[in-house]
Amino acid sequence: MNSSTEQERRSLEQLDRQALALHQLDRLNRLLKAILPGNRFYAEKLAGCPAQLSGLDQLATLPLTDKDELAAAVRNDSPANLTYGVDQYVRYHQTSGTRGRPLPVLDTADDWRWFIDTWQYVLDAAQVTATDRAFLAFSFGPFIGFWSAHDALIDRGTMVISGGGTDTLGRLERLAQSRATVLLATPTYALHLAQVAADRGIDLRSGSVRRIIVAGEPGGSVPATRERIEAAWDARVIDHAGASEIGPWGYTDAAQRGLHVTESEFIAEFLPVAAGSSFEVDTDGAAGEGELAELVLTTLGRYGAPVIRYRTGDLVKPVWTHNGPVRFVLLEGGVLGRADDMMIIRGVNIFPSSIEQIVRSFPEIDEFRLTATRVGEMDQLAIEIEDRLNQPERLAAALRAQLGLKVDVRAAPLGSLPRGEGKSQRFVDRR
Repeated sequence: MNSSTEQERRSLEQLDRQALALHQLDRLNRLLKAILPGNRFYAEKLAGCPAQLSGLDQLATLPLTDKDELAAAVRNDSPANLTYGVDQYVRYHQTSGTRGRPLPVLDTADDWRWFIDTWQYVLDAAQVTATDRAFLAFSFGPFIGFWSAHDALIDRGTMVISGGGTDTLGRLERLAQSRATVLLATPTYALHLAQVAADRGIDLRSGSVRRIIVAGEPGGSVPATRERIEAAWDARVIDHAGASEIGPWGYTDAAQRGLHVTESEFIAEFLPVAAGSSFEVDTDGAAGEGELAELVLTTLGRYGAPVIRYRTGDLVKPVWTHNGPVRFVLLEGGVLGRADDMMIIRGVNIFPSSIEQIVRSFPEIDEFRLTATRVGEMDQLAIEIEDRLNQPERLAAALRAQLGLKVDVRAAPLGSLPRGEGKSQRFVDRR
C-alpha cells in the first residue's frame, strides 16, 4: 500500500503559498534535526548556520551545494552526503555520467519509500491505475529512473512489463503482445520506436498505448516534440523531471504548459540569470515571475542522502500566478536548457531546446545532432539532420526566420545519427 493516498496528494497540490511554506518549513526543520550532526558533509557546510529555521526566508542564508562538490568528495565509491553508515543503505544507483564521471547514489529503505511516494504524483498526472499495463522501454542497469518507476508502478498495483533484454523491434513486438496501455521512455526513444514501427508497417495508432510518460530530456515539454510523439502513437504525453541525486521533482499537468515542481517534497529556489549576451547566475538573488533562472532544490524526505540548496544547472522560468489544476510553481515550457548548454551566437542566447522546437516541426526530419564550437570569443553552431527530403536548406531558412541566425545545416545519411534508449547525445559541445 502507498504511504500517501491520491486524495492526500491532491490536497497538498491545492495548498496556497502561505500554507505550503509552513508545510515546507516543518519538513525542512525535521530533516535538519534528523541529519545533523550525523551527516558530516552538511555538518561541516552548515557550521555556524541555525540548526532550526524560523522561516523559509532563512534558507537563502545557507550555502549552496553543487554536483562537482559532491563528486569531489566521493570516498570508497560512497557519496559524501551520507547521513548513516553504509550498512543502513539498501539501494545503490549511479547518475548517467553524461556530464562527467558517474556519481554513486545510495538510499535507505525509508528513502526509497519516499522516492516511490514522490513518483506517485507523476502517475497521478498520467492517470495510471491498477488496471493499466505499463511497458518500460529501458534496459536494466544502475539508472535510477527505471528502478524507481518500476517500483512505483508495482506499488500502485499496475502490471509492469520489462523492455530489457531485446532490441527496438523486439520491444515493439512485446508491446503488442502484452497489450500495454502505458509506455515509459525518453522522448527520443519514443520517437525512435515510432520511426521503426513506421518503417516496418506497424500502425501504433491502432495499438493499445494511450499514455506515454517521458523523462531524461527536455523534449516532453517542447511542443513540437510532444505533438509529434502524440501524433505517432495517438497517445497523451506526460512529461516528468528528476535526477538520481535529487529525486523525481517535477511533472506536467493536464494543461501541458510546462512542469510543476513537487513542492510538497522539495523546496524550489530560483537564481536569476543575467539577460543579454553575457551569461551569469546571481547566486545571491531571487528570480521574479517569468524570469530566466537556475533551479535550486532542497529535498525534504531523503534523509539518508539529502541535498540542501542543490544547484541543478537546469534553466527555467518560474510562474506562481497561474490558474492550473495544480498550485505548485509552474516552470513555463519545462526545463529550457542547462546552464552549460546555453550558446551565445552573435549576441543571441540559444538553448538546444529552442532548436529542437524548430527541427521537430519538420515531420520528414527523423533525427538531428547539434555541434557547438568556439572560434575566438564567438560560439558557432552546426546541425546535422537525417532528412527524408534531403533539403537541409529549408531548416536553415526556418532557423534564420525564427531565431535570426544563419546556421550551417548539413544532411546526414538516414539512420547514421546515434540513437539510444537513454538520454540522447544529440548535443555535442566542443567549445
